[in-house]
Amino acid sequence: MKTNEMFIEFESKFGYKETIEKLTETILANEWRVPAVHDLQEILKKSGKDVLPIKVLELCKSKYSSQLLEKDELRNVSTLMPCRISAYEKADGKTYISLMNAELLAGQIGGKVEEVMAQAYGEIEKIVEGFRK
Repeated sequence: MKTNEMFIEFESKFGYKETIEKLTETILANEWRVPAVHDLQEILKKSGKDVLPIKVLELCKSKYSSQLLEKDELRNVSTLMPCRISAYEKADGKTYISLMNAELLAGQIGGKVEEVMAQAYGEIEKIVEGFRK
């Protein structure tokens, strides 16, 4: 899924609820954790705003995060952690998945950050590939 775009978006071959369920299962099956799921539709509803369904899943794999967080000089990239994948509906009634192109961003940083984020992104690419319509 090599691209020059910072954000990658594609249509899911599943409906919204099924995408969230299967995505979570696939993430866990690939030995990643999902420490948090943010239901942005529900959060905004509490503020009186009505948006279409959207959830952001946070992903973490200590194999990667520990390599960056154990070094003081790399801890500043913690703002990019954990990795995130969004699933949402659009007005066309279809479900989409989006993620940040961490490999592209990491290439701009270089060094150990680039190495670790490229490896993590490679795994995440494999996780989401089976959802492309």
